[in-house]
Amino acid sequence: MYRRDEDEIYKPLKGVLHREEEYHEVAFEVLARMQKEHFWYQGRHAFLLAALRRLLAGPSRPRAIDLGGGCGGWLAYLNEHEPARFAELALGDSSLEALQRARSLLLPHHELYQIDLLHLNWSERWDCIFLLDVLEHIPQDQQVLQQIWQALRPGGLLFVTTPALKFFWSQNDSIVGHQTRYSRTDFKRMARACGFQAVLLRYFMFFLSPLYLVSRLLENRRARPQTSAEVAAYLDRTHRVPARPLNQILAAIFGAEARVGLDWPFPWGTSLLGVLQKPDQSSRPSGSGPNRTRS
Repeated sequence: MYRRDEDEIYKPLKGVLHREEEYHEVAFEVLARMQKEHFWYQGRHAFLLAALRRLLAGPSRPRAIDLGGGCGGWLAYLNEHEPARFAELALGDSSLEALQRARSLLLPHHELYQIDLLHLNWSERWDCIFLLDVLEHIPQDQQVLQQIWQALRPGGLLFVTTPALKFFWSQNDSIVGHQTRYSRTDFKRMARACGFQAVLLRYFMFFLSPLYLVSRLLENRRARPQTSAEVAAYLDRTHRVPARPLNQILAAIFGAEARVGLDWPFPWGTSLLGVLQKPDQSSRPSGSGPNRTRS
């Protein structure tokens, strides 16, 4: 159960603790700057939007939530490109700081939830769930998928992106709290174990993967930051938006993948998109509209 507090954020009756070791809150300031302008986010969002338009085609308007959505960059992108796609669109994160930062990007009717991905406490609440570059931060990844399975309605879709392939592992993965990088085989195994059907599995950021590999190899030569201040400085240096001309060129190259990568799967990429579906059933309960108390 969730109840909306005086700050207009839905919170579970049992409190949520943001696990700093999985995602440093200091990174939210960097994230907020990057999500709108950085070529990587532009490319990921374009690839994800192409998959969404293909798989959510039709007149139905699903209820959707972005879990672990941080400062709300993906929902802001959806507001711009698909303003009428969803009957309900919400943001969930364990960090109150992230949710408060997101408020300025979102529309007044978009609800905010403070959530614990290991204890979502929803039963067939959502038609569509986004989990974008979150799963790799959590050691209990399969438990997260089981919670999402419970939260989805029959026939509902989970759109999940993660870093791909252990070959691309670098010092950056360790610093930002990644537990692993995933392959398509990993996604198939986890989907099967949790009762999902894998609808779509695609690598992306293929065209720029050689450049990515070189940049990470160079970064590995630097001393690893130890203190919180050093981590903040590292994130600021390695995750800043490139100079505008370079950023535009990289965005154009990455953006081209959305036009080809769904129909002609790339053999590898530095990221992976999985679309998993909860099998439909003969009967499907109807959900209630928005209330002050949510279940």
